[in-house]
Amino acid sequence: MNYRTGDVVEVTPGDVAHGGWCVARPGDGPVVFVRHALPGETVLARITEVTSRLARADAIEILAPAPDRVPPPCRYAAPGACGGCDWQHASLPAQRALKAAVIGQQLRRLAGLDREVVVEALPSDQADGDEGLGWRTRVQFAVSEDGMAGLRAHRSHQVIGIDQCLIAHPAVTGLGITAGSWPGTDSVEAVVAPGTGERTVITSVRGARSSPSRDGDDLPPADSVLRRQGSRLTPLRGRPYLTQHAAGRDWRVSATAFWQVHPDAADVLTRAVLDALDPRAGEQALDLYCGAGLFAGALAPAVGPGGTVTGVESDSAAVRDARHNLREWPWVRVHKGDVASVLSRPERDALRQARLIVADPPRAGLARQVVDFLGGAGSSAARFAYVSCDPATLARDIGLLGERGWTLDELRGFDAFPMTHHVECVATLTRTPAT
Repeated sequence: MNYRTGDVVEVTPGDVAHGGWCVARPGDGPVVFVRHALPGETVLARITEVTSRLARADAIEILAPAPDRVPPPCRYAAPGACGGCDWQHASLPAQRALKAAVIGQQLRRLAGLDREVVVEALPSDQADGDEGLGWRTRVQFAVSEDGMAGLRAHRSHQVIGIDQCLIAHPAVTGLGITAGSWPGTDSVEAVVAPGTGERTVITSVRGARSSPSRDGDDLPPADSVLRRQGSRLTPLRGRPYLTQHAAGRDWRVSATAFWQVHPDAADVLTRAVLDALDPRAGEQALDLYCGAGLFAGALAPAVGPGGTVTGVESDSAAVRDARHNLREWPWVRVHKGDVASVLSRPERDALRQARLIVADPPRAGLARQVVDFLGGAGSSAARFAYVSCDPATLARDIGLLGERGWTLDELRGFDAFPMTHHVECVATLTRTPAT
């Protein structure tokens, strides 16, 4: 059977797939990747895209629901509406089981490993009556040509008007961004720090020469308001950073720099990394893609003045933050630059002396030069904590590291993004360095 966009077909998906899809394999047609369905359900699905190998579709009617199906709490979590949430139609335990299944699939397919994985709820999501809502502390709202702020449809540039995003933190919702009009603006980003209550709004001007109709006095009542025009970031009100609280202390984090979006995630992941590395006094540690210095700051007091911690980060604002945040420990140093490039510099030989390594790379995973560095014969690395938000690139890199002498000891999953297909993982790998 040849599908065409717009066709409505009856399918029964069997497996979950990475990206928030369920996979149906009809006997008379190509594989169909279906959104808004659950494994085992029989649904009517409207075809939204056809390629040479597969079709994509949205479930528009549930003929035989799965036991784990629940009514989506948000009316925009539906076919043709907002594309931000993938699993609102599944109970939270079912969402975590689906994410665990995806992690396991990727490990088998890309690393050749068969592991049982559990995805853990974060502390604030473990209470009775947890709804998995109100956690996202950074939300970027797209703006339509007519100035309406909303969220994009799935796999589309279409802006969907909304009154409220239910997974947004209440401090984000309180800014009232979707209630205003934003002519001349491409996007409006809200960033909040739950531990200190600070709120920042970043507006991006549409086009390098455009002039937005709203100025600092006309923008939401945030502590800070920044305007991005091209590569230039201009403060209109307040300061260009927030104070985030995690791991028992405050951290200066530039508004444009990376920080975990779930309020519990920074604490939970820091504990997981320390458990994975088990740092001891006098040891040398390396924090790759170190951001504002969270993991380096947790390792510094553990290794003490007899040890060293070296961070590597490419983002200029994050490097400034890290050097500020880590200034109390003179045995910590932060290198600015692309991680792969820094590891190819002459100082690479000194970095090879690190026994403990942590990496929290972007979604694309480790650059091949980083994998080669970790597996190099001259490296002293013996324990590696790999923090990842993408199971596919994580599994790929675990497979590559396995070819270079590393063994996967433990893999923990954390539901740091409820209602979406995203999941955070911390993998613990070990090896015996060559002598």
